[in-house]
Amino acid sequence: MAPKQQPRRQSITVSRGARKRDEDAGTEVGEGTDEWAQSKATVRPPDQLELTDAELKEEFTRILTANNPHAPQNIVRYSFKEGTYKLIGFVNQMAVHYSQVGNLIPKDSDEGRRQHYRDGLMAGSQESAKVIASETELLEEEGPKEAEAEAGSQTDVPAAEAAEKVTEEELITPKQPEERKLTNQFNFSERASQTFNNPLRDRECQMEPPPRANFSATANQWEIYDAYVEELEKQEKTKEKEKTKTPVAKKMGKMAMRKMTSVESQSDDITKVTQAAKIVERMVNQNTYDDIAQDFKYYEDAADEYREQEGTLLPLWKFQNDKAKRLAVTALCWNPKYKDLFAVGHGSYDFVKQSRGMLLFYSMKNPSFPEYIFSSDSGIMCLDIHVDHPYLVVVGHYDGNVAIYNLKKPQSQPAFRSSAKSGKHTDPVWQVKWQKDDMDNNLNFFSVSSDGRIVSWTLVKSELVHTDVIKLKVEGSTKEGQDGLQLHTVGCGTAFDFHKEIDDMFLVGTEEGKIYKCSKSYSSQFLDTYDAHNMAVDAVSWNPYHTKVFMSCSSDWTVKIWDHTIKTPMFIYDLNSAVGDVAWAPYSSTVFAAVTTNGKTHVFDLSINKYEAICNQPVVARKKNKITHVQFNPIHPIIIVGDDRGHVTCLKLSPNLRKMPKEKKGQDVQKGPAVEIAKLDKLLNLVGMV
Repeated sequence: MAPKQQPRRQSITVSRGARKRDEDAGTEVGEGTDEWAQSKATVRPPDQLELTDAELKEEFTRILTANNPHAPQNIVRYSFKEGTYKLIGFVNQMAVHYSQVGNLIPKDSDEGRRQHYRDGLMAGSQESAKVIASETELLEEEGPKEAEAEAGSQTDVPAAEAAEKVTEEELITPKQPEERKLTNQFNFSERASQTFNNPLRDRECQMEPPPRANFSATANQWEIYDAYVEELEKQEKTKEKEKTKTPVAKKMGKMAMRKMTSVESQSDDITKVTQAAKIVERMVNQNTYDDIAQDFKYYEDAADEYREQEGTLLPLWKFQNDKAKRLAVTALCWNPKYKDLFAVGHGSYDFVKQSRGMLLFYSMKNPSFPEYIFSSDSGIMCLDIHVDHPYLVVVGHYDGNVAIYNLKKPQSQPAFRSSAKSGKHTDPVWQVKWQKDDMDNNLNFFSVSSDGRIVSWTLVKSELVHTDVIKLKVEGSTKEGQDGLQLHTVGCGTAFDFHKEIDDMFLVGTEEGKIYKCSKSYSSQFLDTYDAHNMAVDAVSWNPYHTKVFMSCSSDWTVKIWDHTIKTPMFIYDLNSAVGDVAWAPYSSTVFAAVTTNGKTHVFDLSINKYEAICNQPVVARKKNKITHVQFNPIHPIIIVGDDRGHVTCLKLSPNLRKMPKEKKGQDVQKGPAVEIAKLDKLLNLVGMV
């Protein structure tokens, strides 16, 4: 290796000597440069302007813009809203010169690990190549020195050759990159949603002005006297006609009385037979549905022992009637005295397909046929049964009337009914509620309607007397009309509920999505206003144990739980479908049920899981069938669910849906309202709202 490197050093010395000679002779070469160098002559065009120094020093400003010179200047598009072609003023000036589509690979995936491993190998090979090149250069420069050292001492040659072989082998074989351990990473889950755009609705109505006429008359003493004289003459004529009646007419009257008495005697015999027939019918039904009755009384789902936070609903009876086959279930209510009896209201939620209505009473002792049947000309939208008088039922109709049915009187018509003459709502009545008797011990109830009125109805003698308690007005919608009149936008009430302890306080839900806290004592203003939902509020319900908590549901897919002292909800649940109704369980302060239009029933228990439902089960066929209402039985662990086909389904709750506090050794199980209030207060403290 040393003899090969010697000529390279000679060539380097020669070049240095030549460079030195050039430097010494540089002065001789540059002495005559001016003689042979060509001079540059500037050639000016004949039409060039001659400017003065002031004109040459004048500054001109140039403005650089980001406008695209190829962008179109006049684009015309058709506006479907206005029905004309409109010129678009703004044109996009962006020009794309280069674009490249990239991709991302997760580090934790198999492909990401393979790519990471390949990048490590390539980087290691490049570094090893660089190290080999640098080491070879060092060896070439140190070659002569090693040759001189070899001439001085021949004994070190084997050791140097061995070291050189070792270094070359190490440089040639690249080091394997150490595999780095991947750290544990969090797994994120994203949830996409589309916001709901509230549609704009204009509500208008047309009417003909009432006919007008000018009337004038005088009322003095002699005209009044003449009117009384005419009335006396009419009374005397009627008395004379009764005296001149023939004996044949008297006999006919006696025969009619005899027929009435015979019919009454026959009806008495029929009533005795009907009572016995009812008992026999119930016995037959009990034998027919014996397996369902046994499940209702004794069956408990054994699979709940293996499911810690899940429950199921067991279908029991299905109640239906041919007369109400095409009518939707618009209201459900259990009888407060007879726990096996419940009322069902039938009507229609479709504005175009309005028809008759029906009020049916079913008993679990006879699921094949209703106990009572009442029909009406207008659809029944709501109902309520009196607590102290369980035979009195108040209903609200789609045409704005309210009526009271008496189950003791076997009549198809209501005992009391409002009318346009005595006063009624101008829009459908969405909910009615019985109240405590007034100071004169008269029965009274409240109603809410889409006309924005909360009305109190009192049963005085044999007629219904109404009083407007409060009118719902949308805040910030006051406008001045002609002659300085103030026009208010009326809020449409859809649901309301009264406080369990404070008699004057009640909540009202509206179609605009707001909830108003009102009082019977103040008719001019609201106690509070909650911006609850983006669509109509379908139901509002106070908690049966906790006096501060209430619940609301809406068609915007949400169920919200509120503290009435705070304007923001404590819990919000999205059920992915319009929520038709909600109901609190009577046995627990943290259990409630909700039904949606996709045919599912959701049961929540906040003490077990405050994030999602512990039971989510379809109850009816999803195709063209919607659940409208749900109610808990006051005593038994069952619920009833109604749909828009007129069917009512009875379902039993599994043990996980009605868990009670467990017994501790040496301690008695605490029960009662205080325990339920403390359980819900604990949840409120966790949320941080109390």
